[in-house]
Amino acid sequence: MSEKRITTTETSIYVYEAPVRIWHWVNAIAIVVLCVTGYLIGSPLPSLSGDPTDHYLFGYIRFYHFAAGQIMVVGFLFRIYWAFVGNDHAKEIFVVPVTKKPFWKEVWHEMRWYAMLEKEPKQYEGHNPLAQLSMHILFVWGSIFMIVTGLALYGEGLGPGIIHTLFTSWVIPLFGQSQDVHTWHHLGMWVIVIFATVHIYAAVREDIMSRQSIISAMFSGWRAFKNKPGK
Repeated sequence: MSEKRITTTETSIYVYEAPVRIWHWVNAIAIVVLCVTGYLIGSPLPSLSGDPTDHYLFGYIRFYHFAAGQIMVVGFLFRIYWAFVGNDHAKEIFVVPVTKKPFWKEVWHEMRWYAMLEKEPKQYEGHNPLAQLSMHILFVWGSIFMIVTGLALYGEGLGPGIIHTLFTSWVIPLFGQSQDVHTWHHLGMWVIVIFATVHIYAAVREDIMSRQSIISAMFSGWRAFKNKPGK
């Protein structure tokens, strides 16, 4: 059960535990590094002048990409673990009640709210149903797709070994060839970029319009619900 703090003007509920908040920001930084370096790997900078032995720019780009990718993998595995041992909100993006009719009614309401067709927002302790659904599909499964294809490409460069056996050996044949995996992995990056952009926009919009704290909650863990003026 969520811990609550009540004042005359607002109610605060402890939603995001410290491990979830730390994972969120570490993962956000890792994704930024992955997207920047991934873009440069797909669209390399012009060649540098001088002796190649004096430069290691592309090597550093690949190193940061691989390091950030490994951080994302470890973080994602930890996040799955915390979904089982954390509070009820920790599992929201993994367990979506798609078989329940009220859930879809709430999703429809949120779609109308974001489309400016609803006058009053609904307040939720955790993620609203539309956010929960979109994060499950685009973030959770998107992350799995990027991790699997990324490890397949990483294993290809490493050669024979456990990563090659677990991922490269079947992922690349499944897609056809290495370049196909590169292409889909690169497209997946743009899906993550679009998702992150919409995610930030929605968080800022809700902070302003829905009388509930969204951004600050991911720093403090507490979500504040402000009363409607006049009530």
